[in-house]
Amino acid sequence: MHRVSRNGGVAESCPVAQVRAGSGPVSGPAVSRRRVSAGLVAGVAAAFATGALPGTAFAQQARPPSRPRTPSPGLGDLSRFNDSIVRLDAKVPEDATSAQSLGADRVGTGIILDERTVLTIGYLTLEADAVMVTTASGKRIPASVAGYDHKTGFGLVRSVLPLDGRPMALGDSDRVQEKQRVLTLGQGEPEATEIFVLSRKTFTAGWEYLLETAIFTFPPVNNWSGAALISVDDGRLIGVGSLIVNDAASGQQGIPGNLWVPVNLVKPIMADLLAKGRRGEGADPWLGVTTESVRGNLMVVRVTRNGPAESAGVTPGDIIVGVAGEKVSDQAEFYRKVWKVGPAGATIPLKLFKDGDVRDLSVKSIDRADFLRKATGI
Repeated sequence: MHRVSRNGGVAESCPVAQVRAGSGPVSGPAVSRRRVSAGLVAGVAAAFATGALPGTAFAQQARPPSRPRTPSPGLGDLSRFNDSIVRLDAKVPEDATSAQSLGADRVGTGIILDERTVLTIGYLTLEADAVMVTTASGKRIPASVAGYDHKTGFGLVRSVLPLDGRPMALGDSDRVQEKQRVLTLGQGEPEATEIFVLSRKTFTAGWEYLLETAIFTFPPVNNWSGAALISVDDGRLIGVGSLIVNDAASGQQGIPGNLWVPVNLVKPIMADLLAKGRRGEGADPWLGVTTESVRGNLMVVRVTRNGPAESAGVTPGDIIVGVAGEKVSDQAEFYRKVWKVGPAGATIPLKLFKDGDVRDLSVKSIDRADFLRKATGI
């Protein structure tokens, strides 16, 4: 099990395993000036490989600035967003699928959308039975998981009583451009911090996850899990913090930053998440396979126990060379071609290089939400 230090550093590995300490400081200065340990994202991969949560092994050590940065002129009072930010403490049963990789106790940030609804990154509350919301005033209010969406990674929480904070309006994340100034604010921070959009590009990861136009920022912050990315222009929410990465720039390696899920992705599914706990019809097919690019090949590095891929005979070490008669060479191609076959429940024809031979296997996909423990409150 991953251990997380109280100041937000990961004692072992996993960018989302540190949800147990909020992926950043529980209290202290904005953009925690503390270290971010190596291998932050590895545990997330392990989590999804077991049917738990997102994860990948691309993140290396990224060291946030050691001193506070002086904000640009004209940004106004950077504490004005504080009332919209809450701390989330989620309690997950020890026997839940995600507990081994993400821990049973998770802490992170949420953003108030209305008097009872909080938006966050979904892995914080995945399979949680109980959630406690702490507002900026210090008021603690019980809550439950309202919804989770694997495709985007968003999660929603509903409090049992009205929150005493101020709702933050959703902005237009499609308008976010490279080199744009933005603000970030996580729970426990005294004010928002200015950062910059470094790139808008496709993000893929081994847990069957793809974002076509993810937002990447610089410099990196280590209080990112569920943190708010805020437009300087209108003070609206444009992204929710997900990961720390070492390839935030386009066409360049070794530049650390943070990955944010654009808020426009949650708008079409908001009503379904609140009403049903998940997106409506047409969920993507899920296979339960974790892949990595190894020497130009898309290799299976892990399969989810009792998942569709394992049941069909897919094993670690297999190389995926085709889907439905079409060649694939990377994760993006793989996901797009799998999802093109049909919605969850579709049978996915795979061509694998396995045990020295090219073989055809058919995997009966499922909706990933059906594989996970249903959280109390949905």
